[in-house]
Amino acid sequence: MKHSNGKQSSEPKTKNQRIAATQDNTRVGATTSNVVTQLRNRILEGRYAYEERLPAERHLAEEFNVSRGTIRSVLEILEDQNLVSRQVGSGTYVTHRELTNQQEISSITSPLEMVDVRIALEPQIVRLAIANASHRDLEELRKALRQCEECGGDAERFARADTAFHMTLAHCSKNKLMHWVYERISEVRRFSQWRSMKAKLLTPERIDAYNLQHRAIYEAIAARHTKEAVSIMKKHLHGVHDDLLET
Repeated sequence: MKHSNGKQSSEPKTKNQRIAATQDNTRVGATTSNVVTQLRNRILEGRYAYEERLPAERHLAEEFNVSRGTIRSVLEILEDQNLVSRQVGSGTYVTHRELTNQQEISSITSPLEMVDVRIALEPQIVRLAIANASHRDLEELRKALRQCEECGGDAERFARADTAFHMTLAHCSKNKLMHWVYERISEVRRFSQWRSMKAKLLTPERIDAYNLQHRAIYEAIAARHTKEAVSIMKKHLHGVHDDLLET
């Protein structure tokens, strides 16, 4: 009730007023849930892409005809669901990224599993490279080898150069499907399991040993010595496998 001066009474709410307030809160909750659902769907459908900044809170509030407080609650929920990240003074950014089947398998493949596949594949890549690589291809392989040898014990640089060397070797096979398969193997190196492992695995001593094997592989391929090149490649990959087990 109101006093004669028109001000709201401070008397406790009646039962009916409390029920009405509860209903209002329920409606607010439903509104929040509705906005969460709509924004989540936009993110999952790619309308707001990975690392894209969402519209400002006031713009979202205007669009959905709700208060900025409701929008803040919505963003908190989306952040708890690992769909967005709120950065003070900058805005809210989409952190959800839909993975393709290829990215999913790469993200769950362990370094040991990757090397197992390489052991099965790369000896045949060597055979095909010896049979099919041109002089120009071998020159590209030699350049990739030099990049490996010039890393100076730097694990990050060597990891990149090593990937490039083996990718160049796959290209030398002249088998497009083989090269495509090896690109999928290289994807594994971009995910967290390999990134956390390589700092421990790629010590300066191991880098030197791997580079000696790389040079021996290159020289055997350049000389078209199939049996020797395949043998060195197998020894190289089994050594990497054993080093991973030790690490």
